[in-house]
Amino acid sequence: MNLFYAIFLGALQGLTEFLPVSSSGHLVLAQSLIPGFSQPGVLFDVILHFGTFFAVIFYFRKQILKFNKNYLMLLIIGTIPAALLGYFFQDFFEGLFSNRQIVGFALIITAVMNFLTDRYRENDGVVENTKSFIIGIAQAIAIVPGISRSGSTIFAATRLGVKKEKAAEFSFLLSLPAVAGANILQLSKYHGQIDSNLSLYFVGFIFSFLFGILSIYLVLKLLLKSKFKYFGWYCLLVGILAILL
Repeated sequence: MNLFYAIFLGALQGLTEFLPVSSSGHLVLAQSLIPGFSQPGVLFDVILHFGTFFAVIFYFRKQILKFNKNYLMLLIIGTIPAALLGYFFQDFFEGLFSNRQIVGFALIITAVMNFLTDRYRENDGVVENTKSFIIGIAQAIAIVPGISRSGSTIFAATRLGVKKEKAAEFSFLLSLPAVAGANILQLSKYHGQIDSNLSLYFVGFIFSFLFGILSIYLVLKLLLKSKFKYFGWYCLLVGILAILL
């Protein structure tokens, strides 16, 4: 791994983790279509995900400091579906990461969700236990590469009448336990050696963190302006190309 590769993967992780376009789907397509491209190693991948993890904490630090036990319970409830699905069907989902056509169809589904999110009518609904669980199911479905986690959870929340800004906020905060849990699971299975060039890990982390903050800002801005259709057209185009190529 070189400096350019570390910067590229960090920026890619930061942007696609929160933009409703599916980070996992893009990694699968990049590996399939770009000669010489390969998925980052387990440890580097974990570090990149912690970059976006801390981007959420930094961006929503004021809200996090105001957490009460009720909101924490909502996050726990919303995390349960993905935790169960990921734990019991891990091998099945890992097998999907080698199928470009499945990623293509999943991206088209993500496109439809993005288009429909723009059709949302302003509502003052809030997240409560039942809604949190349903949003959690949407997050669980996003284990499929090509289904955007942010796109599916924001879509589900707005369909349930949650105000756009609150829907996005809950979506991003809901990613924290999911990302932490997935990373801990990956690290528990890691038995490789640490690359001697630790500076590249740091570079990847920083770029993932900075581009993660940028993508959160873009999602909130475009969501409130009902501009998710841009992501919809993008996912539709990439999905069709993934199927045909």
